[in-house]
Amino acid sequence: MKKVAVVLSGCGVFDGTEINEAVLSLLSLEEQGISYECFAPSITFTSIDHTNSSEDETRNVLKESARITRGEISSLDELSSADFDALVVVGGFGVAKNLSNFAFESDFQMLPVFEKVLFDFKEKNKWVALMCIAPVVLPFVYDKPVCTIGNDEGVSSFIKSNGGEHVICQVDDIVCDDRNLLITTPAYMLANNLMDARKGISKMMSKLAEVVT
Repeated sequence: MKKVAVVLSGCGVFDGTEINEAVLSLLSLEEQGISYECFAPSITFTSIDHTNSSEDETRNVLKESARITRGEISSLDELSSADFDALVVVGGFGVAKNLSNFAFESDFQMLPVFEKVLFDFKEKNKWVALMCIAPVVLPFVYDKPVCTIGNDEGVSSFIKSNGGEHVICQVDDIVCDDRNLLITTPAYMLANNLMDARKGISKMMSKLAEVVT
């Protein structure tokens, strides 16, 4: 059975993993007959009160991510590409806040353990699927990656200015970069509801099942 690693970044669209994207991704993987294990970094972050968008309290990314996976999760530093056929990175503001500093800093950097994982899968020539805001990291790992975050001008300009090629994409579609072994879809960068998000995510996992051997 094919097996993928799924990277999460907390629990909640404004400070971690986009929960709907995570659940839809795991459901779609199961529908494709692909097994998975979830991972998140064990680091602290300032959480956001999702009722009013105010800063709340200090929490742990791994512990928060475990809420989504019913406790079945491991620390990101335990992830080895040798154990998996592909990698899935779920979106949400946690990618920009916890897995990187895209949300706050002009000098872009990724969380070192996350960066190491991406380079590991790249060097092993294994497919990586990313959704929502997550493709912003790709130009810092891959050579001229072709990807999508939908049609947001600011984020797409950031991707292009750092050496990536951004393709405008509808919520129900994907962009596949066969040279770099990448699949991306807009998900909640464009989705208005669960049905919207599910279309692109399902198509992504179907493509992943097709290309991973």
